[in-house]
Amino acid sequence: MTEANRALALRWFDEVWNQRMEGTVDELLAPGSIGHMEGDENCPAERFKAVRAAFLSAMPDLRLEVEDTVAEGDDVVVRWRLTGTHSGNGLDIPPTQTRVDRRGMTWHKIVDGQIVEGWDSWNSGALMETLRTEARRQGA
Repeated sequence: MTEANRALALRWFDEVWNQRMEGTVDELLAPGSIGHMEGDENCPAERFKAVRAAFLSAMPDLRLEVEDTVAEGDDVVVRWRLTGTHSGNGLDIPPTQTRVDRRGMTWHKIVDGQIVEGWDSWNSGALMETLRTEARRQGA
């Protein structure tokens, strides 16, 4: 089951983020699943979709590259790299054309072929502050 769970986690990053397949969110998240994101500790699926949409709007060329995984039983940890250009209006910050390159980790708990809980660990607050600072510098 460990390898099947690893494959599901990899599919999440490829389809949900890189291929922009929103239907995969509904398919892979279990009903009642909970996400733990910086600033949003109990994030249900609909809130995740809104956050995802804001990031994709702000960075239309956003890519998440999986750098490594560790899987054991129901748990899969993914170390990833996010790259993109802040060229869109998402995130409530005017586009700055700032190139973004950040790393983070996501821990998925997978039961019966669906994600039941997830934890994201990355410094999204620092990213937002960088973009706000650049927007102010540009006079936006």
